[in-house]
Amino acid sequence: MKPIAAEWVAKAEGDFAMMERECQVQDKANYDGICFHAQQCAEKYLKARLCEADVPFSKIHDLVALLEQVLVAEPAWETFREDLAYLSDFAVTFRYPGESSDRESALDAQSRCQLFRKAARNALGLKT
Repeated sequence: MKPIAAEWVAKAEGDFAMMERECQVQDKANYDGICFHAQQCAEKYLKARLCEADVPFSKIHDLVALLEQVLVAEPAWETFREDLAYLSDFAVTFRYPGESSDRESALDAQSRCQLFRKAARNALGLKT
């Protein structure tokens, strides 16, 4: 794996670990944080795969836009379009006052992230 892709994977795994830990909290879990880290994990895995495929990308957080770019290398990832569109909103939506996530949305984000992470790690030749 290219060093830059490995760096993206390491960052993605940090977000994944944060999301998974926060999902274990029984009292006052940070649902906004779970959603944010689910989005961040997916974003970083998309960028890791783009790096591996030598596909340049800009500094964006739109997971569907990143998906469009990575489909050249991973056409089967089209099946994740709906999940990535769902997660994409969490880059900003719950980061500021006015809107908050709930347990149901957070667990949905976690599940979608877990599924995409598994596919991304498989594509990158990593253990799942």
